[in-house]
Amino acid sequence: MTVIPLGRAAGASGALPRPQFADALGRALTAAGCADRARHGALLGPLAIAAARFEIVRRERVAHWLAQLGHESADFTKMEEDLFYTDPARLRSVFPARFGTNATAEPYARNPEALANLVYSNVNGNGPIASGDGWRYRGRGLIQLTGRANYREAGRGIDQPLESEPDRAAERWTASLIAGWFWFDKALNRIADRGADGLEDVTRRINGRRMLGLADRRRRYEAARAALTPFPELLEV
Repeated sequence: MTVIPLGRAAGASGALPRPQFADALGRALTAAGCADRARHGALLGPLAIAAARFEIVRRERVAHWLAQLGHESADFTKMEEDLFYTDPARLRSVFPARFGTNATAEPYARNPEALANLVYSNVNGNGPIASGDGWRYRGRGLIQLTGRANYREAGRGIDQPLESEPDRAAERWTASLIAGWFWFDKALNRIADRGADGLEDVTRRINGRRMLGLADRRRRYEAARAALTPFPELLEV
């Protein structure tokens, strides 16, 4: 677990980094899927500060980071995991290890809390089903932070009490810092520096072996990378 002191990176004081950096990040943010003007304006400041704090200051790093966030958060619109399923067959396809038949999946359709407590029980630091940890520490934020242990580590990394106050992870400022911390802690800057060749490894570290949405992540990366072409390789923060 990596802790980055507030004073380590440019922009960490809370002031917006230089206009050139915000401009570059803003163009890439639009290209990565954040087209709504109000949402874009609300997220740009927090994301710029998080990027500066966690050394996401090169074209490739920004492009990869925003592409992954855009995919994980459905165009930067969702700060909480959607666990509302109406079709038992769909539940079986998403969670094949948990549901062998439609009959076993049926009680969890239209029941997101019960579903979360089942599928996330006894993993990532969560307790058993009865603990309620699965629902309490469901996916939140731009990177969809999931699991009690991950909330604890992220909280230490950004100096916020996420384990005791998990709802904070869905707030835009905290969500942006978590996304930056996660990226830095998993050494994704180094992988992103490889350019397009690093996309699968970046995705694997975020999504695990399933590599869901790889084509969409690639499309977002390429769009964000193209938007950053006019800017220098090392963006000035």
